[in-house]
Amino acid sequence: MKKRKKNVIYCIAYMVLWVVFRIVMPTRCINKQNRPEGGALLCANHTRTNDPLFIAYALGWHYQIHVMAKEEIMHWPFIGWVLKHGGIFGVKRGKADVAAIKTAMKYLKDGELLLMFPEGTRHQDGEFGDAKTGAAMLALRTGVPIVPIYLPAEKKWFRWNPVVFGEAYYPKAPEGRKPTPEDYHAVADDLMERIEALKPQAGR
Repeated sequence: MKKRKKNVIYCIAYMVLWVVFRIVMPTRCINKQNRPEGGALLCANHTRTNDPLFIAYALGWHYQIHVMAKEEIMHWPFIGWVLKHGGIFGVKRGKADVAAIKTAMKYLKDGELLLMFPEGTRHQDGEFGDAKTGAAMLALRTGVPIVPIYLPAEKKWFRWNPVVFGEAYYPKAPEGRKPTPEDYHAVADDLMERIEALKPQAGR
């Protein structure tokens, strides 16, 4: 297994946020044994802007992640600088961003962890939306496993907030041919079903 490099800016940011997710909004990682030891695509349902922070804390600073963020955020004063140097990269939404796709594929092939939200947008009511095919495409092209993750929509103050990790799995790829758009949709739909299946474990 390739040893992951530690990003100094990521570590500093993690330590700053540690107090928040330890005391103010305590976060509990359910199924720690499912945290990946090699390169993997982390895929979660999306309910709030701060979802990546809950997942990052639940993983622990040893499991540093890269996240696709909307391009506008990367240009915010100071915050954009921290995100960029902490391993976050921008993606232009509503169009095929080739540069972002290449960056994502490089991280995965290098044995890094990449977090994506397959729905592509937030569902603050906790309902599940249809998955876009971007995550499916990256998993099939790079051959990395997918780790489904469930987050409850309601984030509680001074009470435990669960982050549920499912078992890593390799999506089924077609044999002897390149995947079609229908194949990507099938993988995406299966992924959302796996994420939704984790919901009952959030209450334990």
